Amino acid sequence: MARPKIPRKSTSVDMTAMCDVAFLLLSFFILTTKFKPAESITVETPSSVSSKVAPEKDVTLISVTKDGKVYVSLDNDEVKQEVANQLNANNGAGLSPTDIAAFKKANFYGTPISQIKSVLQIPTDKLKAESLPGIPAQDTAHNELIPWMRAIVAAHSSTGTKLNIIFKGDNLAKYPAFKNVIAALKKNDQFKFQMVTNSEGIPQGTDLWRKMMSGQTEAAEE
Repeated sequence: MARPKIPRKSTSVDMTAMCDVAFLLLSFFILTTKFKPAESITVETPSSVSSKVAPEKDVTLISVTKDGKVYVSLDNDEVKQEVANQLNANNGAGLSPTDIAAFKKANFYGTPISQIKSVLQIPTDKLKAESLPGIPAQDTAHNELIPWMRAIVAAHSSTGTKLNIIFKGDNLAKYPAFKNVIAALKKNDQFKFQMVTNSEGIPQGTDLWRKMMSGQTEAAEE
């Protein structure tokens, strides 16, 4: 009996539809992607092996640039308003209701208290940290971060929110700048804060690496 002949079919696959879908997805991701905005305050943080996650709410961020300029950032509008009220009442900031509204919209603060009112006249999108002198914190006698922190502590107390202090210092900043910031925190009985660093892996062979590996082994055995 003759062997039946099986008709041969083409093995090619039409990829037109798949290419269309791929380009549609690519176009969608390109159009909807939001790039990370440039940081208002440029700080090159040192590296460390710490992996602890910083809090994301009710944060008071104190930044120190390589030039030793000090800036403060707040993320809670209710706290911002109360800070403005405290600076008005205790430090003669002279902020009007319009100024306080602008104070709440500001991303950071980096001027002497006497100059806050004039700086708030600058639109937020045009305000650059490089153009500001920073909060004066040259020494113990001229450390305006002390009244700033006093106002911030009082604001969190009156609003019933937890105060989370994060310290972000540039790797090239000199020690006196850090010392004056810590002195301002101590003056306001704030002894707990977190440092922002660039996370890096633990070098193999070091004592810390061996301790970590030992801990992982014990955990696996349990």
